[in-house]
Amino acid sequence: MAERFRIAFIGVDHPHGSGWRESISLLEGQADLVAFVKGFDNAIASLEEKYTLLPRFNTVQELLEWGEFDGAIVCLPNRETIEVVIQLANAGKAVLVEKPCAASASNWLPAMAAIRANKVAFQAGYMWRYDEGAQRLKSMVLEGRFGKLVSLQMRWYTSDIARRGPDHYLFDPKVSGGGFFNWLACHWFDLLLYVTESKVKNVCARAGVFSETNARVEDGGSALLELSQGSLVNFSGGYWLPRWAGESGWSIFGSQRWVHWNPSHPGTGGLFEIHGPQPQFIPMEEKFIMPLDNTRGYGGKKTIHLLKDWIAMAKGGPDCRNTPESVFATLQVIDAIYESSRLEKMISLS
Repeated sequence: MAERFRIAFIGVDHPHGSGWRESISLLEGQADLVAFVKGFDNAIASLEEKYTLLPRFNTVQELLEWGEFDGAIVCLPNRETIEVVIQLANAGKAVLVEKPCAASASNWLPAMAAIRANKVAFQAGYMWRYDEGAQRLKSMVLEGRFGKLVSLQMRWYTSDIARRGPDHYLFDPKVSGGGFFNWLACHWFDLLLYVTESKVKNVCARAGVFSETNARVEDGGSALLELSQGSLVNFSGGYWLPRWAGESGWSIFGSQRWVHWNPSHPGTGGLFEIHGPQPQFIPMEEKFIMPLDNTRGYGGKKTIHLLKDWIAMAKGGPDCRNTPESVFATLQVIDAIYESSRLEKMISLS
């Protein structure tokens, strides 16, 4: 493997494609983009001029025949992702897959098997596992600072389907498989499993179209999850805001403290409002502010960390924080949400 990690980019005009490429450009000489596979009906409208002379291929097979790369970032619709991941893994190439990686857990199984069978480095685009605020939440939970973890409330509201238009591939069930829960809410369910190191035991959910847009996939909903250690999780969110905007956050309630986490509080890298016990009648009240992250690219410095982790694994390091199995577990939760809503009943994952 070359000293500078050589990356092929598959799916030029993905909604996050330019952001991923900018993040790669910030890797301080550790990696280079060396080739592209167009994807998205051969569209390259977003391709930066500085990359236009690099090798460009119409198919992954053509890329593999060329072969002069160490790993590939796969930014394709769910319908196309699995076959590409299997091709890359069978060729011994490291793979980074934009979330959610698949339309369902069963769809993901062949890719997961190929990755493990060929022992290739794997990373997924769930960058919140690399967020410093999320790491603090994880430490609070695992160190027992909440006491008994009782309830978690998670929310994620963002721009309505009309912003991209209902004909966008993200809202085509034949291409993407699902809607809001598969594409966006997946971030919080993945992070829930990481922060709590717990499994989801039961799911009761309602997903559907609640806005005025005539959508072919769900634009949001609510879910109640029971974790294996007994905590309850309430999630609500959707494509419901009438402009380009977003609101998200967590509230965690334990027997010894409760915490409100706003990861996108203006002017910060995240705001924690922490409320604790009253020893000697003095309440523990704290506002903790994470420093603002001005790093460019998709996801700021957490994505830089994610990319470096992937490169380190490809060079012989341990598994990344995202694994094929963690992707599978997140997809299982989303599958259960869809099934619960469809059947109007609680779904058991245990």
